[in-house]
Amino acid sequence: MRVAVLGAGAGGAAAVVELTQAGHEVQLWNRSATTLEAFRRLGGVEHEGVFGAGLARPLLITADLRAAIDGCAAIVIALPTISHAVVAIALAQAGARADVPVVLNPGHTGGAFEFETTFRKQRADVPPVAEFSTLTYVARKSQPQRVNISGRARQVRVAALPGSERAVEAAIALFPCAKPVADVLFSGLCNVNMVLHPPGAILGAAWIEATAGNYTFYAEGMTPGVARVMRALDDERRAVALACGHRLPNLIEEMQAIGTVEKNITDSTDFAAAISSGVANSRIKAPGSLQHRYYLEDFGHGLLPFRAIAKIAGVAVPAADNLFKLAEILTGKNYRDGGRGAAAMGITGLDLKGLLARVRRT
Repeated sequence: MRVAVLGAGAGGAAAVVELTQAGHEVQLWNRSATTLEAFRRLGGVEHEGVFGAGLARPLLITADLRAAIDGCAAIVIALPTISHAVVAIALAQAGARADVPVVLNPGHTGGAFEFETTFRKQRADVPPVAEFSTLTYVARKSQPQRVNISGRARQVRVAALPGSERAVEAAIALFPCAKPVADVLFSGLCNVNMVLHPPGAILGAAWIEATAGNYTFYAEGMTPGVARVMRALDDERRAVALACGHRLPNLIEEMQAIGTVEKNITDSTDFAAAISSGVANSRIKAPGSLQHRYYLEDFGHGLLPFRAIAKIAGVAVPAADNLFKLAEILTGKNYRDGGRGAAAMGITGLDLKGLLARVRRT
């Protein structure tokens, strides 16, 4: 299959590696030609880790979006979720075909809602879009031309809004770890980053600023206090899901299914021990500053849409509310401005019955 991969960060680079190794023809796009230059010089993406070491060679490396999507049977958006609305507009303006499915890897919480709502403001003929609950890799760019892929998901959730089922089929064809679930509320509420990152980002902020993130976020930063806040937030996530008709595993069980918590962990209530022992995340450093994506992405595009869904579901989420408010004070940012709120997702004014009707075929 010829596939456009949009995004040349760690996630996009890792997707190029997996998809080319699987025999797909990949056309890699990034808005910044500067980011692509290191790949261009080599003729591909240098990689090491779970896919071995080598050079993955895309068919095309370009900053021209029209060229990147030309002739492709699917489009994979492997960008931080803060970029999804901008890319939806760009795709609409670049002439993305309505019969070519889009896969948000990851979509996180509310990804399909936001993409469809944003695209529709440009054009009525929205392509089918599927969202993944989390990125299919643990990956970091160790050098501009090289990605280190320390983990590949064993399982991620995938779902689409009614009418976009073909995008789920495309997602499964491209990424065998994708497991279909009932609807985008299920997949969106399985966004582990929404629970995994905010407690440590808030409670570790002083140490992040003092050391420029010179400690391991998921190991040294996973203290009992952080874990207690994380567990409270996770309880709220599962309560909202239950109000929407879904009984979800807890964070540790979900991470075991993904592969970022080891299979031999038997106590899924001990968040600190389970997360700190995960091999795939063990060497990942904390954010270097309050400008890191754990702040930029996981509040305005994680907790914000979660709180909007919780409000519609009628479930109180004080841990989420307080973490969100502290993040705005801490960073001085208004995450609601440009964030993935109810309006961005196109769900303003819906009650729970209306929300469920929006995500399920009747």
